[in-house]
This record gives sequence, structure tokens and C-alpha cells, in this order.
Amino acid sequence: MNSTPRTAYILQIHKNPDQVNRFIKQLITTEHADVFVHIDKKNTKIISGKIMKHPQVKILPISINCEWGDISQVDTTILLLREVLASKNDYDFVALRSGQDLIVKEGFKQFLTENTDRIFLHYKKVSDENLGFMKINWPSFARKRYTSKHPIRVYRRVLLNCYKRGINLAPNHNHWPKDYSFYKGSQWFTIPFPVAKYMIDFIDKNPWYYRFFEKTLVPDESFFHTLILNSPYKANVVNTNLMFLKWGETLSERNSPQNLTNEDVSLIEASNEFFARKFDEAIDGNVIEYFIKKVGGATK
Repeated sequence: MNSTPRTAYILQIHKNPDQVNRFIKQLITTEHADVFVHIDKKNTKIISGKIMKHPQVKILPISINCEWGDISQVDTTILLLREVLASKNDYDFVALRSGQDLIVKEGFKQFLTENTDRIFLHYKKVSDENLGFMKINWPSFARKRYTSKHPIRVYRRVLLNCYKRGINLAPNHNHWPKDYSFYKGSQWFTIPFPVAKYMIDFIDKNPWYYRFFEKTLVPDESFFHTLILNSPYKANVVNTNLMFLKWGETLSERNSPQNLTNEDVSLIEASNEFFARKFDEAIDGNVIEYFIKKVGGATK
């Protein structure tokens, strides 16, 4: 392995191309990183042509319409992983990030050098009573995001509460091995390249796995976690995604990471994480400027 790991960053983006470009510049400050970018199909007309052209940056020619809570999020990550494998480049790590992330602390390459076989993934094991997200066959209308007191949120709560009481009103009948446990967590990860290859090989050889998750709720928060933590690589997992997130507290925001502002700088730095999200130049450009100047990418 090279003394400096070569990383493939796979980005899922949907807005703010100028901001995305500044993050990409942070990522490619040396020749030891390439960036693979997927643009949400809903926003291709707005973003296409605005992402920086560079030998270390590849824009995927295929775009998927990414929807919250839907298998399309998983499809996008799989597509990006396949692009990395198809490149035939010699990578050490693959890191999934979004276009609203930034590097907020120096030293990530050195950190990877010291942790060459580690998988960085935030997770928790899902208890039997909380398996409704996976064991219920969720109709498409229920797999959409609602931030207010919408009837669909009530519908979801009814199905989940019934499941906890032993009543599954819409069971997921797809095959699932009895010896497999379920895990979930934040979707972002940093994994060694052999693990990325293992995941794609497993998905291709075991079509039942994808079918099971196809109509589950928010599968991007469990699909890859469950796969890795039921694999031979389980012992290598470190329970962190190296990312600072600030979660909302109100009903409409408590399940979503909040936009970060200058007021959050001390919290971000105190976390000692290498990455943070989510940033939005339309909400607060000053906090973006602060971390760009602090950790690379300052040249526009």
C-alpha cells in the first residue's frame, strides 16, 4: 500500500454547484484523491456544466432521481461504487459524501494512513420491536418526506406502532436469512477499497438482498450498514463516520441535520471530526469561507 492512501470520493449532489466546487478543491489538493460526482436528475439542467473540469473529477453520465426515504438513494450509491470499480484505478479507500459537506480539520490523509484496514461507519443494531422500517412493505406514497403534521406521517406512525405490538399490516415477504441482524445509521461512510468491491460482488451474487430493501423505509440508513456488519469485515468497523452533524429539535427538524452557521464553528471544531455537514451558501456563506480558508480550497 502507498504511504499516502489514494481515496475515491463519491459525491451525491443536488444544489449549489459553486459550493460543491469549493468542496471538491479541498478534496483534490494533492494527486492522492479522485472525485466521482452524481447529480440528482431533478437538478441536472441547473447544475450540468457548472461542476469544475479536472482530471481528478468525473461527472457520472447517468443521473438518478433521488428521493428521501426511497431505494433511489441506495441506487445512487451503488452506481457511484460501480463507477469507482470500473475506473480500474488503484484506490485504498472509498468515501461517500454529499455536496453540502466540507473538510473542517486537516490531517485526514495521515489518519487513513494509520487506519488502513478500518471501516468508518456510524451504526446501531436495530432491536426486534423497531424493525418496522425493514419488515413493513411501505407503499411509495409513504416513502416521501413530510416536515409538517402531514396525514402520511400519522399513517407511518400507526403502522410502526402496530408493528411494535406484533401486528404487521403490510408485511415484507421478501426473503431474509434468519441469522442476519439489522443495523442502521447515518448513510455516509469511509471504507477500504476491498470492502467496496465486496459489497458490489455481494449485491450482484445475492439479488434477494436488494429485493428485500426495495420497498423499505429510508433504506440508505440501513442497506450498507446491514451488509457490512453481517460480513467478514464486521470486526474492522469503527462506529463513527468522521462527520459532525447538528440535529434539529423540533417536530419538523428532529430527524434532519441542520444547516450550519458561523455560530456553530466552536461546536464543529470541538467535535474534532474531519468533516461536517450540512452547509448551504444561501443560508450562511461566511462559515463556508471560514473552513475553506482553514483547510484548503481557498482559491476560487
